[in-house]
Amino acid sequence: MGRAPADPPVPPTGPPPKRRLLAKVRDLRAHAAAPLPDLVRLVASEVVSEVCSVYARRPGDLLELVATEGLNPLAVGRTRLRVGEGIVGLCAAQGAVMNLPDAQNHPAFAYRPETGEEPFASMLAVPVRRSGRVLGVLAVQNRMPRHFVEQEVDELETVAMLLA
Repeated sequence: MGRAPADPPVPPTGPPPKRRLLAKVRDLRAHAAAPLPDLVRLVASEVVSEVCSVYARRPGDLLELVATEGLNPLAVGRTRLRVGEGIVGLCAAQGAVMNLPDAQNHPAFAYRPETGEEPFASMLAVPVRRSGRVLGVLAVQNRMPRHFVEQEVDELETVAMLLA
């Protein structure tokens, strides 16, 4: 007896993942000035990361943790890095993406005990830029070592552009 032909693959419904994230960011911003806690929660959920954090550049070339989903919330407003210090600081200094499957073993890693980031291995940090000036850093982290794929990098860079 012959086999029945396989059903053709069913195309996914709804917008592709990148468009879905951007549509949700747009919707969030349309309702108000999108508070950062809502934005980091949304990005963490959509990029499937356990942590999403925003660091803002302050006078004196300091980067301050201003919002996080997944790190210790008491670290917000307390955790600071100099531009060039740590992976986040290096991202800001170079104005370049840092995509690290094992961030804690990177030579630039700077430990901040108040964040509670010990369990997280991988990190993707992207600069938040406007008119060529780095205003801060948007970062996601996961417990499992992984290299973030190009689509995830593009998504985070686009959100960082909207954040600027």
